[in-house]
Amino acid sequence: MGSPTDIDLLRELEPVAETNVNRHLGLAAEWMPHEYVPWSLGRDFDTTPWEPGQSSLSEAAQMAFEVNLLTEDNLPSYHREIAVAFGRDGAWGTWVGRWTAEEGRHAMAMRDYLLVTRAVDPVTLERDRMLQMQRGYDSGGKTPLEAMAYVSFQELATRVSHRNTGRVTGEPIAEKLLTRVAADENLHMIFYRNLVAAALGLVPDRMVPVIRDEIVNFQMPGTGIRDFGRKARYIAQAGIYDLRIHHDDVVSPILRHWKLLELEGLSGEAAKARDEIGAFMAGLDALATRQEEKKAAAQARRAAREGREQQTAAVPVG
Repeated sequence: MGSPTDIDLLRELEPVAETNVNRHLGLAAEWMPHEYVPWSLGRDFDTTPWEPGQSSLSEAAQMAFEVNLLTEDNLPSYHREIAVAFGRDGAWGTWVGRWTAEEGRHAMAMRDYLLVTRAVDPVTLERDRMLQMQRGYDSGGKTPLEAMAYVSFQELATRVSHRNTGRVTGEPIAEKLLTRVAADENLHMIFYRNLVAAALGLVPDRMVPVIRDEIVNFQMPGTGIRDFGRKARYIAQAGIYDLRIHHDDVVSPILRHWKLLELEGLSGEAAKARDEIGAFMAGLDALATRQEEKKAAAQARRAAREGREQQTAAVPVG
């Protein structure tokens, strides 16, 4: 479970973990996955095989929904990762079990919705699930501090992705479901964010370089999904999750909460890491701006092309 120093730190942080587990249990709403699925729309696939035209979702919404679901599907791997990092005893063990149980509902409800509404090809979805779960997820043996920092950002990124996917669907039931899932993810983020804040109070010189590394090397756990790169680009183009959203709605709010860029009294290495985080965020902001400019230019070209095509179609012949 890590070096003795990590074990000592987890023990020192356990009262904070217990307080936040209790806080979470007091805020987390009980909800039933079956209540978020329009079962009356269901039809047998053996009598009515799936066809692309049966989906009411746009291509972007469909792709994002599938990516979000396949990410949730790797729960066994995620459970192993946090159980190894935090242990299964005391408040940490209570959290690991509770988090796993709550996350299990997400994939359950999301898959039921997609299949009942015939929003995706069930055969492709199942094959991708098999591939994704067989690959599993490996964090590379993150230490407890690294795991806390990573999941603070990852849980918020997941929340934003679910929320924005729900909006893009344009379908009230889908949006209601993904809003509910996003609410869970937000509470999960708060748990980890608060633990990192406590760790910053205890060992700031260790924690700041860890946060820098997790920000700079951040990757969503769904990167192993088949054709993830192309799907991620499509999702970004649709405005569901892109660099601007990552900068403005995920990383920046958490750094502000920690007041990380304002920390003083750090050791040389930690102070350097703090400054590197500031420089990285400035670079990420610039990249996001360039991405936005390219997207706007592409949209303008597309609109101009469509306008020319409409004018050509309106010209009388003969």
